[in-house]
Amino acid sequence: MNKSFALLIILILVLILVVIAISGGCGRGENGLTKVTIVLDWTPNINHTGLYVAQALGYFREAGLEVSIVAPDDNLAPQLVAAGRAQFGISYQEEVTLARAASMDIVSIAAIMQHNTSGFAWTADKNISGVADFAGKTYGGWGGQVERALLDYLIEQSGAGGSVRIIDIGSSDFFAASQANIDFSWVFYGVTGIEAEIREIPIEMLYLTDIDPALDYYTPVIIAKSSWLAANADITERFLQAVSRGYTYAINQPEQAADMLIQAAPGLNRDFIQRGQKWIAGQYQAEAAYWGEQKESVWQNFSQWLTERSLLVAGFDVNAAYTNRYLPKE
Repeated sequence: MNKSFALLIILILVLILVVIAISGGCGRGENGLTKVTIVLDWTPNINHTGLYVAQALGYFREAGLEVSIVAPDDNLAPQLVAAGRAQFGISYQEEVTLARAASMDIVSIAAIMQHNTSGFAWTADKNISGVADFAGKTYGGWGGQVERALLDYLIEQSGAGGSVRIIDIGSSDFFAASQANIDFSWVFYGVTGIEAEIREIPIEMLYLTDIDPALDYYTPVIIAKSSWLAANADITERFLQAVSRGYTYAINQPEQAADMLIQAAPGLNRDFIQRGQKWIAGQYQAEAAYWGEQKESVWQNFSQWLTERSLLVAGFDVNAAYTNRYLPKE
């Protein structure tokens, strides 16, 4: 074999490896473990604890997997998963719905929590007693497609008239923004509510589930690429089995699970994580038959709400947007 031919073979092999990586193919790690990546939606927090428990207790390894848990880059998890740069990601039902409506090839494969624990919050000094008082106030948001429609809907339902001024505060601290230039914002109780308890700052909170049952959608969820799932059912089943074990452990032993999250992300405040973990433990599975279960009615109701707000074209196929197929049912 001459040197030119040998070099050609090496280049071909490298090209094959690059193509596999780009297409989302799973490589092999040490000891023959299958390598997969899951992209978070944000920095590590109590929504993600089950993943870190599965990592710390060796559940992924027992499932034959070497799992990398990574933060998103300039692209969010749906874009990275759809592009084949990661096998799994953390997203939200509204994000999955709108992404699929835009022909993005992603599907929700597990609900991390059974109910929407988010809502609109404000500090006690804002002279707000309910939705009717939102009119004329300043809302701090992050530029999501659903925000304006939801605020308009609330004002409309209250019959108060008027409008809400919206400013983009991105990832700014809720309490700092409240002191500076906003009256209320959309938050998760497991984050902002727990922080308010620690800071001893009274806040009021209106949960989305109390506004309209259709807003009790899944947030967050685990996603994958539809076409990748079709060819990698076994890997997906093994991954979700390990993740399910991780969240089940977090449900039953929240303090120990919180410590595993903190060990993986040592910059987190221990008191904050411990309190939040105890609160969220009962939210992961709630009344569902098994962790991760998703119901058609939840997907259908929220899709209908989006359609009525002109954010979604009628006829959206909710059954193609989610699946329980790969979840362990016990």
